[in-house]
Amino acid sequence: MKAAWYSHNGEAVDVLKFGELPTPQPAAGEVRVRLATSGVNPSDVKSRKTRPITDAEIIPHSDGAGVIDAVGTGVSSARIGERVWIWNGQWQRPWGTACEFITLPEQQAVALPDHIDFAAAACFGIPALTAVQAIHLAGDLKDKTVLVVAASSAVGHYAAQLAVLQGARVIGTVGSEAKAEHVRRVGVHEVIHYKTESVSDKIKQLTQGQGVDVVIDMDFSTSHQFTADGSLKRHGTLVCYGSNVASEVAVNFRPLLWNSIQMKFFLVYDLKPQDREHGLRYLTELLHKNVLVHAVAAQYPLQDIVKAHQAVESGQVMGNVVITL
Repeated sequence: MKAAWYSHNGEAVDVLKFGELPTPQPAAGEVRVRLATSGVNPSDVKSRKTRPITDAEIIPHSDGAGVIDAVGTGVSSARIGERVWIWNGQWQRPWGTACEFITLPEQQAVALPDHIDFAAAACFGIPALTAVQAIHLAGDLKDKTVLVVAASSAVGHYAAQLAVLQGARVIGTVGSEAKAEHVRRVGVHEVIHYKTESVSDKIKQLTQGQGVDVVIDMDFSTSHQFTADGSLKRHGTLVCYGSNVASEVAVNFRPLLWNSIQMKFFLVYDLKPQDREHGLRYLTELLHKNVLVHAVAAQYPLQDIVKAHQAVESGQVMGNVVITL
């Protein structure tokens, strides 16, 4: 099969290779998916650069979509020909979705409604499911005010939509007017230009000094400040799924205690079974209703995987980067 891989850490142009690797065969309980698309996420870029290499070839990317073309023992042959999208395709395993075929446990290949194209479906495993879990942890959002940091990002774009669907007033931070228009189109009520405005001051202005009920963010190393500066109201909740500083982050404890602030963290690759089931069920429901806007920023053929990784690293794309096969 055609595939892209790397064998040591480094820059995309230096380590990513394109060529032929053996086509995998499904083991018991597995399906094989002939992939049509592969999603490129920031975590894929970070893994290529820093995750220790444990195998001869690492095929990157956890997300993708395609059609089941073979099944292992114990899996119904009725699944052959089924359109699916994939989650955790390269979590704790060497071969991900940047290739023509992938084998994986059948529950990780989720039925895809016919009206959703494969490019959009390559955005579900990490971006959409992260947003779903963040909203789930935030609790009942009806009539609440929610700050979505980086609302135009792959996860933020979905999180903003989900909060709007649940009846929240959504404030989003953005880095440009183009990104502001991007998020307004999915219902974000107010935007804060974080490069030219004080986010905390603007939150207080928009909430008459009360602060927001919920903050959803990808970078705890900066968002923790909202728990101490009045941006997050008393009994508010910070939901966070990442940090640009991965080691120690100093926080101001007194405001957390005196304002009864909740902080909730999660890793989308490692959800509890009940949370995973909730996320898959809820996302499938929304897909069938066709109420989500999917932002595919750019598509590249597999042989141009270096350009795809560089596009993600640039931080300039507004939406998901997808590889087509």
